Amino acid sequence: MDLSKQVYVDLFDKYYLALVKYASSFVGTDNAEDIVQDAFVELWERRKEIEVGEHISSLLYRFVYTKSINRLKHIAVINKYSSAKIEVYNEKLKYFSPENIDVWKNIENAELKEKIDSAIDTLPPQSKSVFKLSYIYGLKNKEIAETLAISLRTVEAHLYQSRKLLKQRLSYLLRLLLVLCFFN
Repeated sequence: MDLSKQVYVDLFDKYYLALVKYASSFVGTDNAEDIVQDAFVELWERRKEIEVGEHISSLLYRFVYTKSINRLKHIAVINKYSSAKIEVYNEKLKYFSPENIDVWKNIENAELKEKIDSAIDTLPPQSKSVFKLSYIYGLKNKEIAETLAISLRTVEAHLYQSRKLLKQRLSYLLRLLLVLCFFN
């Protein structure tokens, strides 16, 4: 049997409310009607390839199910993106606000600070000194070279090596390390 306009209207009248209720069990009432309407639009667009028979209700429920799952995935992506965007914004506000110039003041979590301190303590002695003078005490590379009586190039090499080692050891804290490097 072909899907004529009258058969389509009859199917809509017969299944619409039940399909809305079914869709609302997935996506809530706000999105349910849109999903069911989309399902009926798809049914109409595919009317030439669909045989109207006993299984038409199963097909409609399948359309609604698929569209509901797709809507949920879409909502999840939007929420994840929004949450990530808010989180990044909050991190920027936290670390780059004028009253919080000193990175160590921003680290309120003692456990986190302890992990960072532990990783710094594993650096070779000279690299550890250079790293602390630069990132914790805020000295410029030239000042560090003069203080430790080493060349500027050696200071740069120690800082590079320190950042590389800390990045490996604290990869899960990469955002914090980027903030530390930013203040150089």
